[in-house]
Amino acid sequence: MNYRYIGNSGLRVSPICMGTMSFGTWSNKKASFKILEAAYNRGINFFDTAEVYPVPPTPELAGVTEEIFGEWVQTKPRDSLIIATKVAGAASGWIVPPVRSGLTAIDRHHVEAAVEGSLQRMKIDYIDLYQVHWPDTVVPIEESMIALDRLVQAGKVRYLGTSNENAYGLTKANTVADYEGLSRLQSIQNNFSLLNRRFFDELANVCRQENISLLPYSPIGGGVLSGKYQNGQFPVNSRFSDYVKDSNSRQAEIANRFVNERTLASTEKYLEIAKRADISPVTLAVAWSMHWDFVASTIIGARTVDQLGEAFAALDFSLSDEIIEECDEVHQQHLYPMG
Repeated sequence: MNYRYIGNSGLRVSPICMGTMSFGTWSNKKASFKILEAAYNRGINFFDTAEVYPVPPTPELAGVTEEIFGEWVQTKPRDSLIIATKVAGAASGWIVPPVRSGLTAIDRHHVEAAVEGSLQRMKIDYIDLYQVHWPDTVVPIEESMIALDRLVQAGKVRYLGTSNENAYGLTKANTVADYEGLSRLQSIQNNFSLLNRRFFDELANVCRQENISLLPYSPIGGGVLSGKYQNGQFPVNSRFSDYVKDSNSRQAEIANRFVNERTLASTEKYLEIAKRADISPVTLAVAWSMHWDFVASTIIGARTVDQLGEAFAALDFSLSDEIIEECDEVHQQHLYPMG
């Protein structure tokens, strides 16, 4: 396994990170344990969760994923695991969080309440990578960074990261950290896949110049790049078949962003590339996400242990220049299919 460092941190992680957002809804505890065990036995040492998981997030289930994961963690040497979790972003953002009465902010009160809750649910005494789940555009970034730095100084968190952030927010946060002598953000967790290359627009350059690592999520486009949504199909027990039937309009909007005419047309081309290369389209998508120099570890998810094999196959597959060029040609034909 070719382990990689996250940013300038001491965190040395597997090129694939095991995501956990399905644990407690789409995956029960038994299925979740099987997924975690298979990942660990494959050499995966990096696991990502969040205080609002599982998804779709609800007040009734928020925190269940960390509880399930924490129970499994007790069966392993703590120092063999790199554990990442997230504090819910601001209530002023794109979602009202199902925690702390939906009145969250990235300030001292909420950050400290969140980290204590995560530590208790996972039954651990420190978190390796603590991330802001989505930005707070109201609380001054100086206040947010001071609150987060306090966790590092207290030994509750080793390193900091962010998620769903833009180039300005990432750069401003670390500029403040440098000026005030605070802990920097070492990573950013954003959507990045063959169907969503927006990261290249500005953030890739920031990460390269500042040695900040991307931890891509949704590398197979929420399952779209597997091909299972082609020809109008919405398979039973698939993510977006659930989302389109959800009473929450936000879930339907997410489904439409991932599954639309342009993403399906792009996927058809990527399926052809994978077939010519004699690999699974899932392997192609994960390998493409892992390929870039600014990526430390690609976050994958699964509902069942059977879904892991094609993603793990990317660990043993290197993309040729020819395949990269073919994928670039598809992108030029269908620019930014997810918007």
